[in-house]
Amino acid sequence: MIVVSTLLILIFFVLLLLNVPIVVSIGMACLVALYASGGEPTHLIARRMVNGIDSFALLAIPLFIFSGMLMGRGGMARRLIDFASALLGRFPGGLNYVNTMTSMMFGSISGSATAAVSSIGGFIIPEMCRKGYDRDFSVAVTTTSATTGLIIPPSNIMIVYAVACGNVSIAALFMAGVLPGMFLGLCIMATCFLLSRENTGGREQASSLQEIVRTARRAFLSLFLVVITIGGILSGIFTATEAAAIAVAYSFILTVIVYREVKLSDLPEMLTKAAETTSIVMFLIGVSSALSWIMTMTDIPQFVSAALMGLSENRIVIFLLINLLLLIVGTFMDMTPAVLIFTPIFLPVARSFGMEDIHFGIMIIMNLCIGLCTPPVGSCLFIGCSVGQTSIARVVPKMIPLFLAMLVALFVITYWPPLSLFLPQAMGLR
Repeated sequence: MIVVSTLLILIFFVLLLLNVPIVVSIGMACLVALYASGGEPTHLIARRMVNGIDSFALLAIPLFIFSGMLMGRGGMARRLIDFASALLGRFPGGLNYVNTMTSMMFGSISGSATAAVSSIGGFIIPEMCRKGYDRDFSVAVTTTSATTGLIIPPSNIMIVYAVACGNVSIAALFMAGVLPGMFLGLCIMATCFLLSRENTGGREQASSLQEIVRTARRAFLSLFLVVITIGGILSGIFTATEAAAIAVAYSFILTVIVYREVKLSDLPEMLTKAAETTSIVMFLIGVSSALSWIMTMTDIPQFVSAALMGLSENRIVIFLLINLLLLIVGTFMDMTPAVLIFTPIFLPVARSFGMEDIHFGIMIIMNLCIGLCTPPVGSCLFIGCSVGQTSIARVVPKMIPLFLAMLVALFVITYWPPLSLFLPQAMGLR
């Protein structure tokens, strides 16, 4: 089994270094490892892949993806920006706070960090540049704050983690992300405040109460989607998958009929893109499930657990090592396969030191969010630079203080469990 484990890991990382798509890298590593163990690879891997995606909870992912696309094109981003600007634009460097708050609100509605970067960034970055804000710092703020949408519910990656973990309530996981997501947003805002003199365009004109009320009314229908989905799940009216279907219906009515910013002729293209994205995600889940099975069969989780235990018996040190390893992983691996591959490896270690499954889920998601903003595979960073019409080399130095803010948030989330567990416990979900 040691030979098989070594072969599995070696082939996987060699293929990644050769820039082979991660789905192919995982699949080839699984095939070779299973051949080496004397199994029947085609039959066994195909069965594990099918079992990996045979979950009612995963049906929520394509629905949330399509709902997020409707929101991105349907004028919701502009209405949220107007509302956040009326609330926070009066402060020095106010558009930085508006940027962060809008990304938090839009991310919580769409559940997609990339949708938040493209939708929010497309509106607010040109406006910030026009008013004298530093373009590269504006892109950095948009990129990092967009990741809050993966922690504040609803979130597709939380559903993926719940399936990978196997015994976590999606409703409990959703509620566990509320306070950490808000805390991350506050850390980013605090960093913007400290750097406001260098990157601000000045103070906006204070909005009147009438203007605040007007923009709140325009944004109300968009924000009400969160109330419907989360409220319905918590009250037991429908499951997370049914909530995703409700989100699609609500988004369709809002963007096509009420706002009239999405045409019926746009739907075939959007459905095609949603199907393409879904197929990639499901393929990743399938091959990652097969990889997790082979790793379990070859005792890789037990080996990693024993190795970490051998380094230290101090929970602070162990959690720090897990986070460091995940931070490295996040720089070259997308979030979905990383969650599926490393949850079965590190979760048993975290459990042995008293960390609950819900708490670990928030920690790993928060950790991998940082990877979305870092080269070489940071999807949010690439989209942000494209929308902001700048380069990665110019944005990354401006992003370093925001990276530090995200690391502070990760440290607090890791070592202060009540931040993640208070709401699920208060609502009787754990």
